Amino acid sequence: MIRVHRPDLPEPLAAKLTTKSAEVPKGDHESARKAWKSARAVRKSLTEVLREMAAGCRFCMYCGETLGSAIDHHQPIAMNPARTFDWLNHLLACDFCNSHYKRDQYPVDAAGHCLLIDPTAEDPLDHLFLVLSLGKYRALTDKGAATIKVCGLDRPLLERGRQRAFQQVKYAVAAWDRGDDRAKSQAAWTLREQPHADVFHAMLRQADSPGAREIFDGDDVLIARLRRFKDS
Repeated sequence: MIRVHRPDLPEPLAAKLTTKSAEVPKGDHESARKAWKSARAVRKSLTEVLREMAAGCRFCMYCGETLGSAIDHHQPIAMNPARTFDWLNHLLACDFCNSHYKRDQYPVDAAGHCLLIDPTAEDPLDHLFLVLSLGKYRALTDKGAATIKVCGLDRPLLERGRQRAFQQVKYAVAAWDRGDDRAKSQAAWTLREQPHADVFHAMLRQADSPGAREIFDGDDVLIARLRRFKDS
């Protein structure tokens, strides 16, 4: 999971969402679901905007591995029907994350504050630490722990995918560092478009940490390359 920028919607689409929101009866989640399902044109337009803001080749904003094909309501319709057409409540998810993991889960703490990371509003890496060699996330906060559980970020297949991505990023960063302008451009494209963008972002962040040499097993060359890429 990585931080993604949420842009302002085109005015016509924003106006449609406002109109649709006004049509949802207060507190009626069944009517809200029906309104959402019937708003096919709105959903199609929203999906395109979400795909443009997603990492790489339109990957799921939760797992980062699979192409996003569904709009997830960060705060579920069942919990808050009023946010059914709220742009700030929409994320791009793959069908698997949306249907098998996240679903209608929305954990909160004792004060009612959400315990699920919103990657458009905060940096997930403030709550999660990625053990690169294992592809495993460790929670830094309660929000990180809840997000790992709810989104299934500890799935073995995802962890193996992150392990592979760690090795691939090493090669791509080396190609970027040694190459001419054309090679640098190709390597940079590979780094930004591959699945598991969270691995690359975690590597850039950890390369600047006080414990970088321990994290990267004393690989000073890799650390220097990551820092140069970050500064480029």
